[in-house]
Amino acid sequence: MACISSTRGFLSRIKLLLIIISFGSLVIWMIMGNTHNLVLEVNHQSVIHNFWKMTKLDEERMTSMITPNITPSPNDLPLCPLLTPYLRGSTKLIFDTRLTLEQTQKKNPKVQKGMFAPQECHSPQRVAILIPFRNREKHLLYLLEHLHPFLQRQLRDYGIYVINQAGIDVFNRAKLLNVGFLEAMKERKWDCFIFHDVDLVPENDYNLYLCDQEPKHFVVGRNSTGYRLRYRKYFGGVTAMSREQFLKVNGFSNRYWGWGGEDDDLWSRAQLQKMKMVRPAPEVARYTMTFHTRDKGNEVNPNRVKLLKDVYKSWKNDGLNSCSYNVISHDHRPLYINITVDIGGPHRKLEIAKLSDPNLIGGV
Repeated sequence: MACISSTRGFLSRIKLLLIIISFGSLVIWMIMGNTHNLVLEVNHQSVIHNFWKMTKLDEERMTSMITPNITPSPNDLPLCPLLTPYLRGSTKLIFDTRLTLEQTQKKNPKVQKGMFAPQECHSPQRVAILIPFRNREKHLLYLLEHLHPFLQRQLRDYGIYVINQAGIDVFNRAKLLNVGFLEAMKERKWDCFIFHDVDLVPENDYNLYLCDQEPKHFVVGRNSTGYRLRYRKYFGGVTAMSREQFLKVNGFSNRYWGWGGEDDDLWSRAQLQKMKMVRPAPEVARYTMTFHTRDKGNEVNPNRVKLLKDVYKSWKNDGLNSCSYNVISHDHRPLYINITVDIGGPHRKLEIAKLSDPNLIGGV
């Protein structure tokens, strides 16, 4: 009897131990599950807040750092926050081949004549987006579809300029951007200029389209490179410079006919002025490149390496102050300002355009 009683006691203790172990496992599982969710939430918040190293208490400090020249506020509107409540973070981009310009226009009723300004607050900078262009209508449509809501969620005061190279001469991206700067400044005293390739679409609206105290490079990663930076000093694709910075380096060189070299040239000019490059975090500065083949008339520039070696000698006389072009048309369309321009060719020179605003050459 004593043996049976002892066995029953042992079994009872085993059952109790199993119950305790099962309950403990359940608790651990619940904790781990919540911890996993917490980690995901923390990771999400790190992209939004920790990367920018900003809290509500130091937002004013960040504003002064990112926006060296805050424009005067009309009608005493409050300054728009850097991180607006409309931001969504990373967005999966969809490109519908059936998309039309009219559909995109209907989705952006507040954009008037290529420009937008928030009504609820005052944007710290007036931002001009300059897009060099020729025969890339579908890519432009995709970019406009995503870029307009992207900028509106950031509460930007902005205008989009499309600088269209007329004729069949070799494409010159850099010269078109010089033209865009000069023509845009005739319309409005923009604070910040973003030089934007037509085939690059931003994926994350925490990638703030504002100028900094130093030249800013946005394309840290893109889908075509596995979201890796192409090379350490890469300064192409989408870049930003304040009006003063761009004037100080005399803009882009006008001598890069064909693909390649002009962005490295611009960065060399910036370095000659002791400027430094800043970039957003890789988690934020991600772009989708819409597929295309090499454009006819935009073949690789065989002279780019030679031109890059001469930047320190040529930058003062080759740039905004030597940009020759003839404007064929300058019209405000619903979603962008179109500037169709004849910029000549590598063997066809034009007269240098007269700069109507003396401030444009004051810093060169």
